[in-house]
Amino acid sequence: MALPFPIANPTDDAIEKGRRLFARPTEFLKGVVAMDGLPPDDRIEICFAGRSNVGKSSLINALTGRKGLARASNTPGRTQEINFFTASDSHYLVDLPGYGYANAPVKVVEKWQRLLRAYLSGRQSLRRAFVLIDARHGVKAVDEDILDLLDRAAVTFQCVLTKADKVKAAERDTVLDQVRAALARHPTAFPEIVLTSSEKGDGIATLRAIIATLE
Repeated sequence: MALPFPIANPTDDAIEKGRRLFARPTEFLKGVVAMDGLPPDDRIEICFAGRSNVGKSSLINALTGRKGLARASNTPGRTQEINFFTASDSHYLVDLPGYGYANAPVKVVEKWQRLLRAYLSGRQSLRRAFVLIDARHGVKAVDEDILDLLDRAAVTFQCVLTKADKVKAAERDTVLDQVRAALARHPTAFPEIVLTSSEKGDGIATLRAIIATLE
């Protein structure tokens, strides 16, 4: 019997399409702090969400082949903007603020949550959210909050496990079991997982292929 939520394995054609998309320049467009600052929704859009320190900036940099494109804040939870990047002239890549740090001021957190809810529920061009989960820890309670939010907004999301190279094979299987069980509770979860290591480059071609073949 096939496992629920198998590891994504795109075709060679999709891999090539992803390579071509990300061979073109990816540029920072703007940081947005309110809905009226969003760029026109005139192209395919995907977003990245993940708790602070999950490796989101490193993944975006590996994906685009640009080392300093997405910058990790030295203070977790500090970045409260939605950052837009253009991939070629056909895609927006959207970096959502990291979540899960209780030491951010309550008013800042509430403002960010309002903006996030408005963005997720009101963006017609948003094709998929990639939710980054640390492969060493699996889905945590703080991740469940964002998964519930995506369910309510009816946004399809796909789980991307980061730092997969930091976990031994036996431990990884245990984490995958936990992640699959967590995803099974969410109706908008896309039924494939992406395993990545920004450091080793693992899974980057797969993620590029997925993004390039979204319609």
